[in-house]
Amino acid sequence: MLQDMPIPTPLLRDRRPFALETERLTLRKPTHADVRGITALANDRRIAEMTRCLPHPYTPDDAVQFVEAVAGDSREMVFLVEHNHVPVGVAGVDWSKPDAPELGYWFGVDHWGRGFATEAVRAVIDYAFEEYGVDRMVSGARVINPASRNVLEKCGFQWTGVELYRIRSLGSSTPVDRFRLSRGVWSSLKRWNSAARREPCI
Repeated sequence: MLQDMPIPTPLLRDRRPFALETERLTLRKPTHADVRGITALANDRRIAEMTRCLPHPYTPDDAVQFVEAVAGDSREMVFLVEHNHVPVGVAGVDWSKPDAPELGYWFGVDHWGRGFATEAVRAVIDYAFEEYGVDRMVSGARVINPASRNVLEKCGFQWTGVELYRIRSLGSSTPVDRFRLSRGVWSSLKRWNSAARREPCI
């Protein structure tokens, strides 16, 4: 579930634009050339109702504002996720609370159920923990969104409770499951996955 727009803080070091690569995906900074693709993906009530801040309808002007909010500062950690050069979603980190950066994401409906969210989220989590001195990350998913909850749990997040959050497209507040991932849990999972990959198949 994509949270509020990430904002730069002194915690983040200036960097040139870059991309993260996974087995199937490329995560890169969005540009004005992506406005049409982002609009086509985001203009779906089923997505807006599962995120905190996406409006519905989602217009090209909304996409332009999004791109311009992140394109001008290399410290932003918001990525357009592509599969075979086609945009499939957005993933990033909200740094407005440096002591607990918040993971957020959303994916186009046509790309649900393909494992893209888990793959992209893992890349963002790894980058955040490897490059910055954070001790934990937080995230959330509406209680009626088990697919998003599943993504977070696959990535090591642990449930911490339920809170009410206002959903922009609904114009009201709704219960949201809250999750936390500590550096220790992330590190343990990385070691376990690395060891599992080295085990010979029998």
